[in-house]
Amino acid sequence: MDYKDNSILSDDTSIVINTSRLTKVFGKLVAVNDLHLQVMRGDVFGFLGPNGSGKTTTIRMLLGLIRPTAGRAILFGMDTAYQLPEILQRVGAIVETPVFYPYLSGLDNLRVIAAASGMRMGPINDRRLEEVLDIVELRSYEELAFRKYSLGMKQRLGIAAALLTDPELVLLDEPTNGLDPAGVIEIRHLIQRLASLGKTIFLSSHILHEVQQVCNRVAILQHGNLVKQGQVNELLQRTQQIVVRLEGEEATHAALRILEQVQQEAHWIEAIHTDIDKQNRPIVLIDAPTQHSAEINALLAQHQLFAAELHPYEGSLEEVFLELTTPSFSHGTYTGMEALAEAPVHIPPTTEHPSNGKRGRV
Repeated sequence: MDYKDNSILSDDTSIVINTSRLTKVFGKLVAVNDLHLQVMRGDVFGFLGPNGSGKTTTIRMLLGLIRPTAGRAILFGMDTAYQLPEILQRVGAIVETPVFYPYLSGLDNLRVIAAASGMRMGPINDRRLEEVLDIVELRSYEELAFRKYSLGMKQRLGIAAALLTDPELVLLDEPTNGLDPAGVIEIRHLIQRLASLGKTIFLSSHILHEVQQVCNRVAILQHGNLVKQGQVNELLQRTQQIVVRLEGEEATHAALRILEQVQQEAHWIEAIHTDIDKQNRPIVLIDAPTQHSAEINALLAQHQLFAAELHPYEGSLEEVFLELTTPSFSHGTYTGMEALAEAPVHIPPTTEHPSNGKRGRV
């Protein structure tokens, strides 16, 4: 770790996490490759990718649980290689599944963790235990034995433990793993609550749809490589499109012909084509500003064609991922994260890394 990139050191207190060329190699496996992340204060930052893409390895490096092979991780303007104790005082984290004593109550489990972390017992810390139980909505179940908690309740108690020291930054590694839909919704609401309290949230997940609902910024990882990073609304924004769905293929093709005829005069229409939606129904996609939606609707109605749906195209993070990694991807095709894990990704050629002279992907 002789190499130092002082360009990422900054007095800007708005930057909470800043990594430069962060790399971890296990034998011949490049688990994380040349990673550049920037998380701003107040972000709900989604760290996305299929299982095995390097998310947990990255979090472990941020927390100092494993040392990087190369590169640096700067949290709160401090280097994890030299100032880890100071950093960890300001961080709360759940890495994988929290472990608690099954026969102790939720409250007693928190007392054990508080004592182990150096918190002294007394009225002030008792109030803090009550506060975190209120935040995760477990105050009513604080005397219930942990073994009787649902999976969602167990996960929320783990987050309560991470909040004991009132951290500025909360790192959550796959907090919805194994949860039923109700548990997933509980964790989503909890993340939104933490954000409203001013916490910076770093959320690792492979459930892109769920993350899309709570995060303002994301980074997408695949095979250890950063595919994309940015604002969620900017990543979802594409050439403006209007979706028109009519009942049946015959009406759909009739609408396509009519729109193609007027395209010569309507210069605001860039392109038109048919596709299928996620319910496998035919649709017409019109590359045009959404303010022309009423004109399109009126034009079709003049020809006795009435839209069952007409709305701006709504993208998804899964589609963004596939667009970036799979050139043949069609927007009408729904796919899960299993397919994303198999999607190819461009990996730059191997060169010598300046941090340690070893060869690695940069």
